[in-house]
Amino acid sequence: MSRNNRKQFFEQVEVTDAGARGKGIAKAPDGRVIFLSNAIPGDIVDVQTTKKRKAYFEGKATKFHTYSDKRQEPECSHFGVCGGCKWQNMRYEDQLFYKQREVENNLKRLGKVTLPEPHPILGSEKQFFYRNKMEFSFSDSRWLTQEEIDSGRELKDKDALGFHIPGMWDKILDIEKCYLQEDPSNTIRLAVRGFSRKQGLPFFNPRHQTGLLRTLMIRIASTGEIMVLVQFFENDQNGISLLLDFLKAEFPEITSLLYIVNNKPNDTIYDQEVICYHGRDHIFEEMEGLRFKINAKSFYQTNSEQAYTLYKVTRDFAGLTGKELVYDLYTGTGTIAQFVAKKAKKVIGVEAVPEAIEDAKTNAQLNHIDNVEFFTGDMKKVFNAQFISAHGVPDVIITDPPRDGMHKDVVQQILDIAPSKVVYVSCNSATQARDLALMDEMYKVSRVQPVDMFPQTHHVENVVLLEKRQNRN
Repeated sequence: MSRNNRKQFFEQVEVTDAGARGKGIAKAPDGRVIFLSNAIPGDIVDVQTTKKRKAYFEGKATKFHTYSDKRQEPECSHFGVCGGCKWQNMRYEDQLFYKQREVENNLKRLGKVTLPEPHPILGSEKQFFYRNKMEFSFSDSRWLTQEEIDSGRELKDKDALGFHIPGMWDKILDIEKCYLQEDPSNTIRLAVRGFSRKQGLPFFNPRHQTGLLRTLMIRIASTGEIMVLVQFFENDQNGISLLLDFLKAEFPEITSLLYIVNNKPNDTIYDQEVICYHGRDHIFEEMEGLRFKINAKSFYQTNSEQAYTLYKVTRDFAGLTGKELVYDLYTGTGTIAQFVAKKAKKVIGVEAVPEAIEDAKTNAQLNHIDNVEFFTGDMKKVFNAQFISAHGVPDVIITDPPRDGMHKDVVQQILDIAPSKVVYVSCNSATQARDLALMDEMYKVSRVQPVDMFPQTHHVENVVLLEKRQNRN
């Protein structure tokens, strides 16, 4: 059977839930789940399926018979094309409801662990303009709307500075106004685009690997300091100076003006030399009196205000009295480690990225924190019996792994150490649930606190407190 013959059409389907990757969930007449990219719970729609699998369909709503009472008008004119804020058409209180439910469902159904009554999700005070870091891409062949394609007009303004169209690595949507980062982010981006077009600076073409202008990164710290980094594909010093001198003159408030010349096939910067063109090579973030030095390659939670909320929950769950040895696994740049240090006897941070550990050490010195130590290494290799013997058996372990969760060897090492408490911070409650299941025989889940770091999206952080069962030594 051909692929086209497998596509089906369903009428008057009710969307009943929101699920994985933020998609609406409905049921086909045969009982199979339908994942919808453009509908929310409460909509009644006609559906054209695009993929058919053994247990589910993927599809798109082609006609809306009834609009959900959970709907709101999206703020952004790019909604539905950009793909970055998929839930902007859903009221924020309903976004929080589905995020909370996703966390609870994952822990119960995937982890099959007994849960206490979870705390209500902590929403973000800012629902727009909450990100401290944004990255935009240049393109000399921007994404064209269907209206532009159908118009038959010759289109000359094809240079773009914006976001990748979902699933299309070489197509960039030209962005007029983004609601994710506060000004002067939009002003800087539009000024760069306008000046570059006027001066004839060539925008990048990823297919042909040609052009000068590649990416633009903007960081705006909670302190008000601004970092701008332009990534160039060619080492054209005249073009580079032309654009950077414009930025320097037009935006004197920029604290750190940086650039990179990267002629690799991909635009990752972690193996590239960052050159400081003007100002400092770093900016500072601040949290509860702590200052964190942020350079171009530093990781820092992208929602500064909610990061503070997340770290307060983590510290509260740890319940430190000042006598505990704490291990902070996947410590990154050591922000959590330093945040809890004043309540602990000592904190040991472990992280695989050497540059992150250097940042952690620098920031600890900057903050005059002398009861933290940081170590570099692959977690599943460095976090072993020899490491514990050298640095002590922890009373509390805080772990904040990447989306894939903890390696099974790391989980086993935690079980072998058997600290009285484990505080598990996760950006993916599905892999968190898998890890909790592995630890369930020894640990009970005693507290659960979801935290919304990313309004208008389906992403949610979750913090779990694990306490050793009383019948265990």
